Amino acid sequence: MNLKNLAMWALIVLLSVGLFNIFQNPKNSINTNNQVTFSKFLNEVEDGRVVEVNIQGNNITGVLSDGSKFKTFSPNYPNLVEKLSEKGVSINASPLEDKMPSLLGILLSWFPMLLLIGVWIFFMRQMQGGKGGAMGFGRSKAKLLNEAQGKVTFNDVAGVEEAKEEVEEIVEFLKDPKKFSRLGGKIPKGALLIGPPGTGKTLLAKAIAGEANVPFFSISGSDFVEMFVGVGASRVRDMFEQGKKHAPCIIFIDEIDAVGRSRGAGLGGGNDEREQTLNQLLVEMDGFDTNEGIILIAATNRPDVLDPALLRPGRFDRQVVVGNPDIMGREAILKVHIKKINTGPDVKLRTIARGTPGFSGADLANLVNEAALLAARKNKRVVTMSDVEEAKDKVMMGAERRSLVMSEDEKKLTAYHEGGHAIVALNEKASDPIHKATIIPRGRALGMVMRLPERDQLSVSREKMHADIAVAMGGRIAEELIFGHDKVTSGASSDIDMVTKMAKNMVTKYGMSEELGTIAYGDNEEEVFLGRSVTKQQNMSEETAKKVDLEVKKIVDKGYARAKEVLTSKIEDLHKLSKALMIYETLSGDEIRDLILKDIKPTRSFKTDEEKDNKETSALDTIGLKPKPAI
Repeated sequence: MNLKNLAMWALIVLLSVGLFNIFQNPKNSINTNNQVTFSKFLNEVEDGRVVEVNIQGNNITGVLSDGSKFKTFSPNYPNLVEKLSEKGVSINASPLEDKMPSLLGILLSWFPMLLLIGVWIFFMRQMQGGKGGAMGFGRSKAKLLNEAQGKVTFNDVAGVEEAKEEVEEIVEFLKDPKKFSRLGGKIPKGALLIGPPGTGKTLLAKAIAGEANVPFFSISGSDFVEMFVGVGASRVRDMFEQGKKHAPCIIFIDEIDAVGRSRGAGLGGGNDEREQTLNQLLVEMDGFDTNEGIILIAATNRPDVLDPALLRPGRFDRQVVVGNPDIMGREAILKVHIKKINTGPDVKLRTIARGTPGFSGADLANLVNEAALLAARKNKRVVTMSDVEEAKDKVMMGAERRSLVMSEDEKKLTAYHEGGHAIVALNEKASDPIHKATIIPRGRALGMVMRLPERDQLSVSREKMHADIAVAMGGRIAEELIFGHDKVTSGASSDIDMVTKMAKNMVTKYGMSEELGTIAYGDNEEEVFLGRSVTKQQNMSEETAKKVDLEVKKIVDKGYARAKEVLTSKIEDLHKLSKALMIYETLSGDEIRDLILKDIKPTRSFKTDEEKDNKETSALDTIGLKPKPAI
C-alpha cells in the first residue's frame, strides 16, 4: 500500500512539471522563428532579397537570399502578389485549413481538471478507509476464509479433547445433516467457546473451518461498534445476509463480550449503540425470521458479563469449555509445536509437561519459541534440553537482569531472604517441591524461589494454604534473624500482599474460619462507571468486618510463627544455603535438597580453581557473621 501511494505521488509531481513546461509563456518560441514586421518584409522585397514565400491566409513565411527564414503577418494588401511577381519571387499559396483539435490537444486542455478530480478521489478513498467508501459503513467486515489462507485441522489442536468432541459433532452435522435429522434432531444455532486467554479458542474455530467443507466467516466483536448510530445493527444484518447466500456456513465472532454485555448497565434507557447491536444479533439468531443453515460460533474469556438472552438455548445451544490442559494435554500440545523446530535427542516432552503446570497452549507455544531463539543465539544447530529449561525459567520467572549491579551487602541480603523461603519450604510437608532458587535479578524481583507442584492441582487444602503462608513469610523472618529488626527491608512486600489475600479468601470465600463459619462474605468493591467511582453494597456489617480482619491476622500470624520456629531451629541450614547461593547464584531443587539433607555440595565447572576459591572466600567473608539473637 505504501508503494502504491508513493507511485501515485510521483506521477502527480511528474505531470505537474510537464504541465508547467507545456503551458509556460510561448513568447520564447515565437522569437526563435525570426518574426519580422510587414514593413520590413516589403523593404526586403523591394531590395530583391526575398527568394521564396508561402502564403497561407494572412500568414506569410519565406526564405531570404542569404538562406535565412522569416515569418510575418500580412494585412489586406491588394498589390502584394503583383509586387512579388515583378521582383521574381517564387510564390506558393494555400488556403487556411480549419484543423480539428488532436486527441493530444484535447487531453492537454482537460488535463488540469482531470488531475484535480483524480487527486480528490484519491484523498476521499484514503479518508473513507478503502472499500465501500462512504456507502460501506453499514456493511459487514466479516472475512470469508479459504484454504489458501492456511488450513488448520483438528490434528493441529491438542490438549482440549472434550472441546474437540463437542465441535466435531457440529462439523459432522454440516457434512451429513440427514444423519441427525432422521431422528428429529435440529442443527444447533450456535456454540460458545469459553475459557481463559491462550487456551486455543480461536485455533479451535479455525480447525472447524478446516474440517467442515463449508464457507467460514470470521469477525471480531469490536468490528460491529462504530461511532455512527445504527452501524452495528446494520453490519449484523449484512453479516447474516452474506451467511444466507452461502448457507450452510459458519460465522465465527471472536471476543463477543465486546458487543454481548448485559443490557441495562448504561444511561439513556438502554439506547446506546452497543445495545442496539446486541438486540439485532439476538433477533438474527432466533427471531421470527429464522436463519436456517447458519451456525454461529463465538469465543470469550468473560462469560459472566454476557447477556442472559444471548446464552439461552436456541441461540447458543451449547457452551464448550476450553480450559488449561492437564499433563497429557500439555505433552500433546508440545508435540504439535515441537515439529516446527530441530530438537536434540535429550529433549523429553513428558519432563517439560510435568514442569509446566498451569500453562496454556499459548504459553507452551511461547516456551518452544523461546527455546529455539536461545539456541539460535548460541549458534546451535539443534535445541537441547538445557535450552528448554532456560526458556522455561525465562517464561516463569522473567528474563535475567545480569546488567543490574548489586553490592555484596545486597547479594547477601537477597541470598538470606531467598534461603529463608527455601528452608521453610523444605520443612513444610504440604509445600510444593522447590524447582529452583536464584539471587540473579529476574523481571522485577532481585531473587526468587520457584516451587512447582508434582501434579496438576484441581483444589487446594487448608494444610497447603497454611504451608504456603509460612513459606512466604520465610524471607522476612530470615532478614530479621540475620540482620536485626531495624535492618529489615521492603523486599517482602509482595509476600505480605500474597499472604493477606490468601488468608482473606480462606475466611470470606472458603469457609475455613471456625469463628465465622462456612459463610461467604463480600467486600466493599469500587467500580469506575462513566468517570465516577461507584461503591457496591457489602453483605456484612461493620462488626463482621472486624471479625474478618481479626481472623485474617490470626492466620497470617500463625504462618509467621511457624516460619520463625523453622528458621530458628534450622539456622545452620540457612547459613549453608545462603553461602551456596552467594557462590553459585542459582541452585536447582535437587541441588538444594542434596546440600541440606545429604550435605552434598553442588558440582559446577569454573574457568579456573582460583576463580572458585575467590568466590568461596568472598562468600565466607560476607556470610561469616554470627546470626543475631532472635527478636
